[in-house]
Amino acid sequence: MGKRISISKASDLLGVSQNTVRAWEKEGRFRSYRNGKKGHRRYDEDELNSYLGKPNGSDGSSNLGVAIYCRVSSADQKSHGDLERQKLRLLEYCATQHYRVDYIMDEVGSGMNDKRKKLRKLMKLAREHKFNKLIIERCDRLTRFNYELLVEYFDSHGVKVEYLDTVIGNSFESDLVKDILSIIMVFSSKLYGKRSRENKLKMKELKKMGMA
Repeated sequence: MGKRISISKASDLLGVSQNTVRAWEKEGRFRSYRNGKKGHRRYDEDELNSYLGKPNGSDGSSNLGVAIYCRVSSADQKSHGDLERQKLRLLEYCATQHYRVDYIMDEVGSGMNDKRKKLRKLMKLAREHKFNKLIIERCDRLTRFNYELLVEYFDSHGVKVEYLDTVIGNSFESDLVKDILSIIMVFSSKLYGKRSRENKLKMKELKKMGMA
């Protein structure tokens, strides 16, 4: 039996919300233990590590585990639970494959933005040989363009990219539209800013000439 930890720490260890921890407990994936007179939930750390595929009593450093990466294009999608559900699907997949999940990365951002914070962190961890597999739901979760180049990058650092490719509803088309619109907005704002600066310069010149 391992160390008993609070639901907050169990949530951090599993990489899911506290409500999800309670739901998984009800499904019988692991048990909780009541602590003292107050009856607070406590979870066995070894039991949770076993669920994640980590060896008991170990931080898993002896063998490399996997990283999962989840992404949605908008804050609205996150607020509707799309990001959380994507994460749960990947965790469940890893559990069925007996993968040990060492890193859980999720973020909100356009798939056309190659400077996403969590993506950059994954690339850094790959360079440091911290994990050996990257699990994603679909190719476009990682990037909209140059997917093969990113796969080649991870492969060069000993990381295999594995994806489920389980498209749910119209999420693919919806995300693609959001990504395209975000690019249009960026270019439009830059174009507007450029024209605004040019107009200001013209007004200054006209004022100097006494024509404005």
